[in-house]
Amino acid sequence: MALKILEEDEELNPILSIVNLIDVFLVLIAALLIIIVQNPLNPFSQDDVTVVKNPGEANMEMIIKKGEKIERYKASDTIGKGEGSKAGIAYRMKDGSFVYVPE
Repeated sequence: MALKILEEDEELNPILSIVNLIDVFLVLIAALLIIIVQNPLNPFSQDDVTVVKNPGEANMEMIIKKGEKIERYKASDTIGKGEGSKAGIAYRMKDGSFVYVPE
C-alpha cells in the first residue's frame, strides 16, 4: 500500500503537494537561522561588537555589545560640545598607524 501512495500523481493525492510545501518551509527556516547566527549582534554569541549607524549624520547611533549586554547611544546636540583648546595634531602613517604630536 505504501508504494502505491508514492506512485500516485499529485493531482490524485493532494498530500504530496503539502509535503513539498513543508519542505520549502524547512529550507526557509534553515536559511533564517543561518542569517541570525552570522549577524554581528547575534544574541547567542559572546563577542564584543560596536556598530555605528548613519555615521556623521544627525540621526547617528552607536550600538555596543559586550557579552550579553547591549547599549545604544543616540547623537544629540549636547554630545560633543564644550569648552576646550587644541591639544595637538594626529597624523596617519602609511602603515595605518597614528602618531600624536602634542603642541
